[in-house]
Amino acid sequence: MHAEIKQCVPQEAELWPYLESHSGNKASTEGDNLEQTVQRSVSRHKWRWPKKPICFIGDPHADAEAFIASLVASGCVIRTGAGTCEFRLTKQGRDTVFVIGGDCLDKGPSNLELLRALRHLMKQSRRVKLLAGNHDVRLLMGIRTLALKPHPTTEHLFVRMGDKVLPLLKEIQQHYLNGKASLKGIPDEDECRRRLFPSDNWFEAFPVAAAHYMGEAAIERELKRMRKKVDSFEEACTHEGLSLREVYAIAQTCRALFLKKKGEFAWFYREMQLAYRKGSFLFVHAGLDDRISETLEHKSVKHLNRAFKKQVRHDLFRFYFGPLANTMRTKYRAADLPLTEQGVERVNRAGIHAVVHGHINRTQGQRLAIKKGLLHIESDVTLDRNSRHKEGLTGYGVGLTLIKPERYVIGISNDYPKAKVFRPESCL
Repeated sequence: MHAEIKQCVPQEAELWPYLESHSGNKASTEGDNLEQTVQRSVSRHKWRWPKKPICFIGDPHADAEAFIASLVASGCVIRTGAGTCEFRLTKQGRDTVFVIGGDCLDKGPSNLELLRALRHLMKQSRRVKLLAGNHDVRLLMGIRTLALKPHPTTEHLFVRMGDKVLPLLKEIQQHYLNGKASLKGIPDEDECRRRLFPSDNWFEAFPVAAAHYMGEAAIERELKRMRKKVDSFEEACTHEGLSLREVYAIAQTCRALFLKKKGEFAWFYREMQLAYRKGSFLFVHAGLDDRISETLEHKSVKHLNRAFKKQVRHDLFRFYFGPLANTMRTKYRAADLPLTEQGVERVNRAGIHAVVHGHINRTQGQRLAIKKGLLHIESDVTLDRNSRHKEGLTGYGVGLTLIKPERYVIGISNDYPKAKVFRPESCL
């Protein structure tokens, strides 16, 4: 481990301090305590551990240095130089499964560097599992919809990305579209606006088209969200120095880079999967609901991943507002699809006792939380510099969650003084 990284990550360990309220002083339990949750789940199915160590890194959000430093901190990688792709696996790394927990894109400082670092890791190891995050899929949906025939269920999806996508679009422009020739063949401003924005009657057509899939409250939330984005998107583009012609040209370049078979980043969505399971651990970006729990009990994670691939290719609307996308969006709010006690019983009977996920950023390392009666290991430790600046943290983050065959879990973060060690058997 490089000296500077070794100095910033904990060198001592402690039993995981479950009762502390990390980040926002939110309680980490809902009713049951950790011991009760583990005992109840094991009564339905014994706890099973992976045969190889698993390194989970959540939400790198376009910060390649934070991502690489986290790999180094795991002991699985050593740097061979200062460049984005100047690192290699150690002996330990060659025997480790890497699960990248989604949200590789947005925020920054560099989407392209992060993607190239991730690809370099994937070229060195066949044991890299890339999960879908809501930020990643938001781009996929936005650029894919531009090639579809306009329809009320999809024609709003590009603008729906909102101003959060603009730093990525600017980065694509700077690297691939310099010069006046970049707008050759691009329609005029009015035509680009027509292609990028939902049609004039969309706000009347959408509730009718969506009624079969969404309740009235959910439809109204979507309309409210889109009114704000339609009103602000073009102004946000102008603020970033982008005309709508440039935005449309960049979007077409994104389609070529990410969706064309020979595109530089075509591997990104091709390799992406919704969920990964090993032993009693389920890895997703955010969480579960009852319909996903039923699938896990009666079918498999492989079935979920096949359905994910099919829906994002052929039915974007059904995907985004259904249970598959809920796994990468839920925060167990009233607006999210519900996970009930019956759903938790199903995943326990399927042999799943812990959900490892990102999506909710923490500022004092990983957290154990009981949500709806199911153990969650929250593993977004705020890696990217932009998020850290907003949280009052300095530099880039370093952090990872290790699941060891020796039957314990370790949470490592440069924002907590000790490595946290969780042994579920201690609860039995």
